[in-house]
Amino acid sequence: MADGGISDTRTARISAEEALALHASGRPGKLETRISKPLTTARDLSLAYSPGVAEPCLHIARDSTLAYDYTTKGNMIAVISNGTAVLGLGNLGAVASKPVMEGKVALFKRFADIDGIDLEIGTEDVDEFVNAVRFLRGFGGINLEDIKAPECFVIEQRLREVMDIPVFHDDQHGTAIVAAAGLINACHLTGRELRDTKLVVNGAGAASIACVDLLRAMGMRPENITLCDTKGVIYRGRTEGMNQWKSAHAVDTKARTLAQALEGADVFFGLSVKDAMNKKMVGNMAGKPIIFAMANPDPEIAPEDAREVSGDAIVATGRSDYPNQVNNVLGFPYIFRGALDVRASTINDAMKIAAAEALANLAREDVPDEVHTASAGRRLTFGPDYIIPNAFDPRLISWVPPAVARAAMDSGVARQPLVHLRRYARELSGRLDPTAGALDAIMESVRANPRRVVFAEGEETKAVRAAVAFRNAGYGQPVLIGREDRVQATIASLGLGIIEGIEIHNARLSNANPKYVDFLYKRLQRKGHLQRDCQRMVNQDRNVFAACMVATGDADAMVTGLTRSAQVCLDDVRHAISPSPGGIAFGLTLLVGMRGRTIFVADSLINFRPDAEQLADIATGAARAARHLGHEPRVALLSHSVFGDPPNDRAIPMRDAVTVLDARKVDFEYDGEISPDVALEPSIRALYPFCRLTGDANVLVMPGLHSALITSHLMHRLGGGTTIGPILIGMERPVQILPMDASVSQVVDIACLAAYQAMAE
Repeated sequence: MADGGISDTRTARISAEEALALHASGRPGKLETRISKPLTTARDLSLAYSPGVAEPCLHIARDSTLAYDYTTKGNMIAVISNGTAVLGLGNLGAVASKPVMEGKVALFKRFADIDGIDLEIGTEDVDEFVNAVRFLRGFGGINLEDIKAPECFVIEQRLREVMDIPVFHDDQHGTAIVAAAGLINACHLTGRELRDTKLVVNGAGAASIACVDLLRAMGMRPENITLCDTKGVIYRGRTEGMNQWKSAHAVDTKARTLAQALEGADVFFGLSVKDAMNKKMVGNMAGKPIIFAMANPDPEIAPEDAREVSGDAIVATGRSDYPNQVNNVLGFPYIFRGALDVRASTINDAMKIAAAEALANLAREDVPDEVHTASAGRRLTFGPDYIIPNAFDPRLISWVPPAVARAAMDSGVARQPLVHLRRYARELSGRLDPTAGALDAIMESVRANPRRVVFAEGEETKAVRAAVAFRNAGYGQPVLIGREDRVQATIASLGLGIIEGIEIHNARLSNANPKYVDFLYKRLQRKGHLQRDCQRMVNQDRNVFAACMVATGDADAMVTGLTRSAQVCLDDVRHAISPSPGGIAFGLTLLVGMRGRTIFVADSLINFRPDAEQLADIATGAARAARHLGHEPRVALLSHSVFGDPPNDRAIPMRDAVTVLDARKVDFEYDGEISPDVALEPSIRALYPFCRLTGDANVLVMPGLHSALITSHLMHRLGGGTTIGPILIGMERPVQILPMDASVSQVVDIACLAAYQAMAE
């Protein structure tokens, strides 16, 4: 199974260098603390700390539940490990588990807006571990992680007994909940009743035991479940390799091997090792077998092998490159979200079952377009290849937490019940910025439909590293433009060896040179260019050569900009590629994570001072892009003035652009000319009750290139968010121009977006 991740080792090959570079860059690690209250003036400090902090302390001392009102407790979990079972790497120790625990905290925030702190406890002694955790009082929940069996069973049980907040070992229950959701739907599709279904589980670790426990709680009869470990079937009377948790699931059976246990079985759950199952075993199962081969990265049996034996088999794995991925990230963020929001004292079986059923029901719903984008080229419809929701489905946060919260209330463990669950679900829908999920979906779509992307500055170290990373991520085939000896020398200096799957083209020596010269001459001969001019450009200018490759169909997209300014790159590219007919080319910069949201800034690349018609075109294109990334666009046409105050000729195009948009009857909110204060601050916007924006603007159309560049650069440097772009929109063929200071990761991301544009053509 995939433990909270999105990809695996086949779909995205990540080098050790790349992984280490990410964790070491900037502030080492993946987390930092952000202050949520203003602490600027002496009065701010007096309110937040001494003497003002005394007031909430005194109130909490009288009533400890007020910690949920005055502190972060209600949205804070601790991710805790001793590092005895780190991923599939074994006992690495507490400190070595920290990168994983930081990552888990990041996933809680990314998928459910839950804050967290990772705590690594340096002991393998159960008593010491329990005592280190049991006295924690500042958290709303405890997520145990990467603790080996059987100690993990004891630790979780003892902590649940002595703590009055949810304690959840995700390695056990996360897998069990997602697998149970898939099994509910698989049984539905094959006409089975869960209570009568015969299950064989291979593997007797934490996840396996949790799967069996949960399925029994859901009604599966114990005598229909056969558990196997490395020594064979766990049967009554067996003594070798047994413990109390295995003994609890021993059954009366004559079967002694996995192969014997699988004869006539309806369902196989594999939480073991690669190739533990073979085709003969599949053939001996009941008709329409259900096979969950969840070993990662390589399943117990490949889905294609299982279906070769039984064409009607329903197969799930822990991998993202096959249908039906059993991925823990579908569970733990949303289970804790629901538990925290009702201040649950524990996470019980009723809440786990509710989560599984919510996931199962969501998979039966019509799938939104943005989820199809991430579906490896498949149209997702409930059926044998879609029994578990996609990890990128934005509806997860509004489906699973309300179900968990309701179950907590119905089972009596909710200390602050929710009155309006529908309102709660709506509030959850708006809690997360959809940009990250949409970008993830785009990248998964490109991975499923790889493209040839030209890196025009192929001799640059960043370009070479980005090309390798692009190839390793599975986005397609990179093409480097440069002198082969220089490129190879750069590759060698980076220790990358001989890189297969990466093309190198010397513009001057390329066999395609005559083809590109002829193409360029036909375009430019009536624009003052002789054939020898075109020959020189193709030979000597890598941007022109790369653009010709894309324009003639020899490549799908291109990226450039590391060594030349954006304007110079644009001039080069436009020799071979023009703006789309009837449209306008412009740049759109995404500022992600600005006060928890994404702001789109346009035009940040091309048009120095657009007129009203051009501004309307930019607004329409930017709104379309924002909607494609999961946002309902609210467009502000910005100016120094607000609805004519103070009057100035420079503001007229912004005002007239609104009239143009009115005439076009566009399908998004917009208004102008307005200042940034009016666009982004509700209290100031309230002074203008006639303003058309019903909420804060998320698309900012600037009056000119200068203001767009100043704004995006300032917001990036001062706002603490992530900048993506500018993304070039509106060219005939996919071209992206990078900032000269772009990092390798940014180059890869922009190249992926260029590949996605090529898919959409």
